[in-house]
Amino acid sequence: MYVSAGLFGIVAVVSALAWQHNDPPSNDPFGDVKIQKLAEGYHFLDSPVWTPERRLLFTEPASNTIHVWQPGQRPEPQVADSNGARGLTFDAQERLYICESRARRVVRLDKKGKREIIAERWEGKRLNGPNDIVTRKDGHVYFTDSAFGAAAVAARELNFSGIFHITPKGELHLVAKWTSGRPNGLAISPNGRHLYVSDADQRRIVVFDLDRGGAATNERPFITGLRGVPGGVRCDEKGNLYIASKGISIYDAQGKHLRDFEMPEASTNLAFGENDLQSLFVSTQTSIYRVRVPYQGYVSYLNAPASAQ
Repeated sequence: MYVSAGLFGIVAVVSALAWQHNDPPSNDPFGDVKIQKLAEGYHFLDSPVWTPERRLLFTEPASNTIHVWQPGQRPEPQVADSNGARGLTFDAQERLYICESRARRVVRLDKKGKREIIAERWEGKRLNGPNDIVTRKDGHVYFTDSAFGAAAVAARELNFSGIFHITPKGELHLVAKWTSGRPNGLAISPNGRHLYVSDADQRRIVVFDLDRGGAATNERPFITGLRGVPGGVRCDEKGNLYIASKGISIYDAQGKHLRDFEMPEASTNLAFGENDLQSLFVSTQTSIYRVRVPYQGYVSYLNAPASAQ
């Protein structure tokens, strides 16, 4: 188990509350979507992620905490020094990746809890504050690096917001250097050929092409005019994109708008989970929600090829 009292000094929290409904438009393939609040009373949650051990992790950067949720349990949270953890993900080897925004680095923990720093500087300068992170089936890793908040902006050493790529050999490459707009959430398409990145300032999604070697090229706008500030992005098995923003916005693989789900408060990030991968866990400013959707989510590390193990 990756998160335990021994490793992070934290335990799980959940309070099962009433379901809320989003009434569907006519002929809506998503039907009557039900939204359930699982936990509340936090201060800015981020980055839910479903673990290979079938648990949910989510971060609370302001309190320096990572929480873990297990279905049917109601434990209380404990604060741990997570270095301002924000983005979380796993790889095919079940290693946990953490974007430590306060330490301004990306670390990786193996199954025994051994910690390794895998990204901290670019051309001798400290990163701004790694924010979100994803892995491809074959072991390539991508993360965003933006300064959010006055203190982070004042402390930055890089004069741009970046999107970075870490190869399976541990080499760090700069994918994109943004001086206008700040990259936020990321997702990889189910076929591994596209990298989607949300732009928090310009309220859009951009897309890159990914080749077999993991190189990202051909940056271009994909979805514009989003509602609210876009945060996390996820794909389902059909290639549909789910975007955390004012609520949840869903687009198909061609960028066509499919549906908006209204949420009680602005969404920050999201992740597919549970045994059928049809539960979409959504983090907001104060709470964690679960939304049941008709399609299975795409989670690269849960069905990776043997070559990536």
